[in-house]
Amino acid sequence: MTDHSTNGLPKFDAKRFLSNVTRKTGVYVMLDSAGEVLYVGKAKNLRNRLSSYFRASGLTSKTMALVSRIAQIEVTVTASEGEALLLEQNLIKENKPPYNILLRDDKSYPYIYLSDHRHPRLSLHRGSKRGKGQYFGPYPSASAVRESLNWLQKVFKVRQCEDSYYRNRSRPCLQYQIGRCTGPCVNMVSDDDYQRDVHHTALFLQGKNSDLLAEMADDMEAHAANLEFEKAAELRDRITYLQQVQANQCIEGESGDLDIVAGVLNAGVCCIQLLYVRKGRVLGSRSYFPKSRLEEGVESHVEAFLAQHYLTGSGAMEIPREVIVNVELPDATLLAGGLSERAGRQVAVSHRVRSHRAKWLNLAVTAAEQNLRNRLAASESMLGRYQALADALELDEPPQRLECFDISHSSGEATVASCVVFDSNGPLKSDYRRLNIDDIAAADDYAAMRQALTRRYKRVTAGEIPMPDVLFIDGGKGQLNQAKEVMAELGVDNLLMVGVAKGADRRAGLEVLIRSDDDREVTLPDNSPALHLIQHIRDESHRFAVTGHKARRDKARRTSGLEAIPGVGAKRRRELLRHFGGLQGVKAASIGDLSRVPGISDKLARDIYEGLRSE
Repeated sequence: MTDHSTNGLPKFDAKRFLSNVTRKTGVYVMLDSAGEVLYVGKAKNLRNRLSSYFRASGLTSKTMALVSRIAQIEVTVTASEGEALLLEQNLIKENKPPYNILLRDDKSYPYIYLSDHRHPRLSLHRGSKRGKGQYFGPYPSASAVRESLNWLQKVFKVRQCEDSYYRNRSRPCLQYQIGRCTGPCVNMVSDDDYQRDVHHTALFLQGKNSDLLAEMADDMEAHAANLEFEKAAELRDRITYLQQVQANQCIEGESGDLDIVAGVLNAGVCCIQLLYVRKGRVLGSRSYFPKSRLEEGVESHVEAFLAQHYLTGSGAMEIPREVIVNVELPDATLLAGGLSERAGRQVAVSHRVRSHRAKWLNLAVTAAEQNLRNRLAASESMLGRYQALADALELDEPPQRLECFDISHSSGEATVASCVVFDSNGPLKSDYRRLNIDDIAAADDYAAMRQALTRRYKRVTAGEIPMPDVLFIDGGKGQLNQAKEVMAELGVDNLLMVGVAKGADRRAGLEVLIRSDDDREVTLPDNSPALHLIQHIRDESHRFAVTGHKARRDKARRTSGLEAIPGVGAKRRRELLRHFGGLQGVKAASIGDLSRVPGISDKLARDIYEGLRSE
């Protein structure tokens, strides 16, 4: 059922809508006057749930703010609560409504991949599991995988080099020399011994520590009986190391696959801590800070996290057999049903746990509390910096949006401008932009800055992008003057611009700030929070510009130069490069030499000759 209120209505007719809405199970979507989705929710009884938004009293100020913006409500009846849950999550993922709790995490999770090869390779893997071999994980982050790979390389010495590197070795590499690889590429280890190391690695990653230790103890005794004392000593050291690792995990005898989800809420900010346990081993943890504009309790945040993370996020294909939470969830049974349906097997959502599970849960809660304290402390520090910046620049109130521009190039090659944006929480990376600068004289930073600002602020004045409160320019008066001229041409006369000029000896802490409104120079003490904020956005702008410039430069240098010449396709490029042994040989060739290549006419040879010299 859909309410057919028009976008022009000044106020939503809640009484009329509620008198007609169904009592069945389904999903409701609240829209504003522009047709934008404000909030998506599910309900066992749609009329009862929607009526709660329009009662005369008892609403929080944030809920009242939501209700005041409603111009239309659309409802979809579903066959079951489970179907409503899945539809709700799909709509949230698609529309990202501002009043829903949003996870904002679509990354795939990394695995350790053990390839199917004569001499298998261990590596970090993301994405689909198409390659033959074994996959272990998921891990909370790439750094957790790299840490594990580093440890495995020391203990089991299974190769981690690329297959192309492995195939082209004629002598042992550095990893063999420092004792981190047994050198299978040059037959420094027998296939049987290497496969034994691979087998032990797989047992460890599968969590079969008891089997692994028993096998290694048997091998150690066999080597000792055969008077192979060096091999026996090496196995003894591995066994000792593994026993220490097992003791540190505190999970001996367990083999479960489960996730621990702990949520804590303070000062309106929620931290969700996710602890990964696979094959009885704690692989690591990850913190999330879901965003919400409504006054939701920690239970709502945890429920929203579970639904979005497992049903619509990248973790949807990796639902464990059990999820343990630190709060009692009203819809735990519904969530368990949705997870079970998606996983194709039974999935439990548990709250009260004992023994080792209680230890894991306490660990996750402690981590969440600590990470939330750190987040709030950082937030308070950021607010202090913004207030200090307002004082330093004589603003009436702390700015809410800052932008900074920088230019990067190598002697005029592959010029790139960066625009980084900070809001009240710090870097707003979703709004970062790079601009490739063309059609200017080489190394003309002023022209580059003019082009970048013109392109950016045409969109700002058109209303496509918000206007910042302060615009920082990484440079002195020259660059600032370019900015002032651009803004004058675009009719922007109420924007404070600040040039950030390097001070004496170009040392950090000695920067000079130049205001655009009166050209006044301001120098802040090196311990000023305002200066620290300016240095942060300036350095971030510089980093972002340099990264973009290097990528553009490297891409240009990887391009053969022949690709831009009309008439020279892939086949002719291949013939040219093979005939002359590479691009340098092609560039050194005369027109006559070029015309002798099969498929290259005299005219095309001249075009190639001139084209390569006009780069």
